[in-house]
Amino acid sequence: MTNNKKKNYILLLGIVLIAANLRSPITSVGPLIGIISKDLNLSGGQSGLITTIPLLAFAFTSPLAPKLSRRFGLEKTLFYGLIVLITGMLIRYIPTISTLFLGTLVLGCGISVCNVLLPSLVKSEFSNHSGFATGMYSIGMTFSGALTTAASIPLVDNIGLSWNQALSVWAILAIVALISWLPHVKNAIKEEAVSITDTKKSDTSLFNSYLAWSVTLFMGIQALIYYVLVTWLPQMLVEQGLSASQAGNMASLQQMVLLPITFISPLIIEKTKDQRLLTGLSSLIFFFGILCLFSTNILVITLSIILIGIGGGLAFSLSMMFFNFRTSTPRKAAELSGMAQSLGYLLAAIGPFLFGVLHDQTHSWTASLVFLLSFTIVLFIVGLKAGSNEVID
Repeated sequence: MTNNKKKNYILLLGIVLIAANLRSPITSVGPLIGIISKDLNLSGGQSGLITTIPLLAFAFTSPLAPKLSRRFGLEKTLFYGLIVLITGMLIRYIPTISTLFLGTLVLGCGISVCNVLLPSLVKSEFSNHSGFATGMYSIGMTFSGALTTAASIPLVDNIGLSWNQALSVWAILAIVALISWLPHVKNAIKEEAVSITDTKKSDTSLFNSYLAWSVTLFMGIQALIYYVLVTWLPQMLVEQGLSASQAGNMASLQQMVLLPITFISPLIIEKTKDQRLLTGLSSLIFFFGILCLFSTNILVITLSIILIGIGGGLAFSLSMMFFNFRTSTPRKAAELSGMAQSLGYLLAAIGPFLFGVLHDQTHSWTASLVFLLSFTIVLFIVGLKAGSNEVID
């Protein structure tokens, strides 16, 4: 193995470990939402805020990430992002409403920085193998999300941890990623390719681009659907007659289905020049998966979870690949990633909150699910443009 290949493998491992922390602090909340709500006496809207807050942090922090990478370099900025993430997880260890929300806000800012910069780093360092690299760090995100979802209830019921301890235990994973990234920080070089030398001009061109807006909306809607289900799926299934353990297993199944899909999808996407067929397919699979959630039959619900996992994995992979496919340089990839994740997550942030409010007002999940179904239709429409074989000028 040549030194260059060895260096790339070590870099990719570090990227995967960072990616493993970009969902777990949020997905670990879903199975515990009922316990948290009961302990802190939260309403449905307040419970939804636990997922909404990090999405708002994504929205407002994402535009800053490319500027921070110009100032400190990609490697150092990712390192600082991990430190902020760990800090937020430790704040959340204190079991009060204020520290729960504050810690979630802080960790959301750390996740946001890493979310924006990883696609740019992949385009810069793995331009000839972006599909494989994207697939690998997507697996890191998905596997950790599945692990934390599956382990949350057992950590409380079987091991005897409190909900705040069960959430904070995953800081160990973030500390491992931080340590693994230290060698890259020591050798950090500011990446001119991703610096924003004329922010105003670049931002204007993106905000005037219909293609950039389509990518942004596609990114935001698939994130909205994902985080709504991460937050509310377990509780919804419990109210439909499943046990807490069964509901947790279903949420875990969704994450496990995502695993192979998020690895295979980028490899397929990389070989296609036009992704409109794939965007349409992801939207339709999402639609029928959510439609099946109206049923209380365990087999239909299982089918629903599988379909949602397939649709979500494909849509997420497309979103990540669009940052590279719809741009010509790492700098533009960072800018598009910043715009899409800022405005996209701002859109996604309304999802868990409104989903919970609709349930509170109607005392039923029907209106909430119709709300979610309507977004799959919009996803289909914007996907036709986002998936077209074009590059932002």
